[in-house]
Amino acid sequence: MNRRTFIKTTSLAGIATTLLPDAHLTSQIAHRKSPLVINTWDYKRIVPETAYNTIVAGGSVIDAVEQAVRIPETDPEITSVGIGGYPDRDGNVTLDASIMDGEGNCGSVMFLEHISHPISVARKVMEKTEHVYLAGEGAMQFALENGFTKEDFLSPAAQKAYQEWLQQSNYKRAKTDEGNHDTIGLIAMDTNGNMAGACSTSGLAWKIRGRVGDSPIIGAGLYVDNEVGAATATGIGEAVVKVCGSFLIVELMRQGKSPQEACQLALERILHKQPKYKSDEGFLVGFCAFNKDGKYGGMSYKKGFEYSVYTDGKYEVVKAESLVK
Repeated sequence: MNRRTFIKTTSLAGIATTLLPDAHLTSQIAHRKSPLVINTWDYKRIVPETAYNTIVAGGSVIDAVEQAVRIPETDPEITSVGIGGYPDRDGNVTLDASIMDGEGNCGSVMFLEHISHPISVARKVMEKTEHVYLAGEGAMQFALENGFTKEDFLSPAAQKAYQEWLQQSNYKRAKTDEGNHDTIGLIAMDTNGNMAGACSTSGLAWKIRGRVGDSPIIGAGLYVDNEVGAATATGIGEAVVKVCGSFLIVELMRQGKSPQEACQLALERILHKQPKYKSDEGFLVGFCAFNKDGKYGGMSYKKGFEYSVYTDGKYEVVKAESLVK
């Protein structure tokens, strides 16, 4: 073997070693005892349990995250997701959603009206088109062409809140908290280490018509990579978009940071790049994530953010640590 052949052979071997997962870790992942499901906020046991049970019953992890997120999308009492969502400042409910698997396949819809399951439309975009994003009238047309039904929805509670808001003539961003903005971001991993995530929201209450936040943006509100882990976000979407928050967390985990450390560093990056948020009383961003070893964590800018964990047949709501104590 001459020098040139040796260098070429050893270089290719090195690349192969870099690209292929460690055999020991692969073996560990393949023998996970239980699926792992994590979602933002407390949407009650039924949401992560649905994802968990779907996997246990033999469904795919992408089936699991879709079926779980469909639940809050059709709950009229949830004011920031789906049919119960608060409208924009013109009185229209517009929905955003994204879905992604651990191999990089993804789909998203944004500024979608009159369709009660945007997460399912996002999955159709992922599976039936060569695109990632569809928006507005085009997204609705695509949904109708694929069997979804056009509906008019503005729940009585949302209508009442909207009329009260109009009387204030306040066109500033509403305070962000559980009452008006609690995006459902859900990530899951099966016993073979396959991952997926889904994210759905009606966005900020009283937003400018056409506003899109982080939830449908791959890499901002949601990112999944079987080789590393998954992350999702909630809160002021503009702040998350500016640092590609969920992608940043996954890349920090790729570098060896724990999910908890990665979530904290992403929040610190937001405040470093956009210090104006420190003086914003209504500002809130929360992240949650897990890595391929099944370790998980969550972090929020200030107290109040919770995330739900379902694994080993057990359900737990975790109060996230916060930067501001």
